[in-house]
Amino acid sequence: MKTKFSYGGQAVIEGVMIRGRKAVVTAVRRPNDEVITDNRPLSSIYTGRVRKTPLLRGIIILIEAMVLGISSLLYSANVSLEEEEEEITGKAVWLMIAVAILLAVVLFLIIPLFLTRLINPYISSSLVFHLIEGAIRLVIFIAYLKLVGLLPDIKRIFTYHGAEHKAVNAYEQGAPLEVAAVKKQSKAHVRCGTSFLFVVLLIAIMVFALVGRPSLWLMILSRVLLMPVIAALGYEFIHFGANHVQNPLVKAVMLPGLWLQGMTTREPGDDQIEVALVALKKAIEIDAEEASQPSS
Repeated sequence: MKTKFSYGGQAVIEGVMIRGRKAVVTAVRRPNDEVITDNRPLSSIYTGRVRKTPLLRGIIILIEAMVLGISSLLYSANVSLEEEEEEITGKAVWLMIAVAILLAVVLFLIIPLFLTRLINPYISSSLVFHLIEGAIRLVIFIAYLKLVGLLPDIKRIFTYHGAEHKAVNAYEQGAPLEVAAVKKQSKAHVRCGTSFLFVVLLIAIMVFALVGRPSLWLMILSRVLLMPVIAALGYEFIHFGANHVQNPLVKAVMLPGLWLQGMTTREPGDDQIEVALVALKKAIEIDAEEASQPSS
C-alpha cells in the first residue's frame, strides 16, 4: 500500500502550484475571474529512486523547486496578463534560474563574508568568525523578506502562499477540501520553503566553520561548492522534523522557521483559497487516475 503523499507547492502570480506524485498543477485566476489549470507530467528525475535517496534527494528537490517553480511563475504571469499564447522557452527558464542563483550567492554568501572580513583582525576564533558571518547572513535574509513583503504585488502572492498552506494542511488533517473548512487551517506549514531556507542558514554556519579561515578566494569557493551539501542536510532536517513534529524538542527547533513564515504568508481570502483547492484537487485527481491504471 502506498503511503499518503506529501503534497506541496508554491504561490505564483494570482495562483498556486501544487506538486503531486506524477504531475505538477498550476491553477491561476484570469482577469475575467475564470480559474484555469496547467497540468504537466513530472520528469522521471523528479519521481525516480534518486529523489527518495537520503541526502541526494535534497539536491534533486532543490533543482526541482527552481525549475518547476520558475516555469509555473512564468506561466501564471502570462495567464494573469492574458498572454497565454506567448511561448516560454526553456532557455528563458534556465536564464531566470541562473540569475536567481547568482543574486542569491552574492546576497547571502559573498556579502556576509566580505562584511565579516572587515573585522577579521579583531576576531581571534574561527568559530566566532563564522557565527558573526552567519548572524549577518540571517539579518540580510530577514531584511530581504521584510523589504520584498512591502511590495503590493508580493503581498498578493503571499496571500496565495497562505492559501496553499491552508489547503495542504486541510488535506493532511483529513478536513473537507472546501473553502469554509480550509479557512480554519493554519497558514504555516513545517515543510515550507521559508523554514527550509532558515535551516540552511543555520547549517551553513556549522559547515563553513569546518572550513576554517583560509585565503579569501578559497572561502568564496567553499561557500559556493558546499551549498548542495548544505541544502541536502537542510532537507533531511526538514523531512525529519515534518515526520516528528509532535516531539517537543523538534517542535522547539522548528519554531523559528514557522515564525519566519509569518513574513511570507498572509491570511487569504475565499477567492485565493478556491484557487489553491482547484490546484490541489486536480493534482490528487491525476494521481488517483494514475494509480487506477493497470501496471504494464
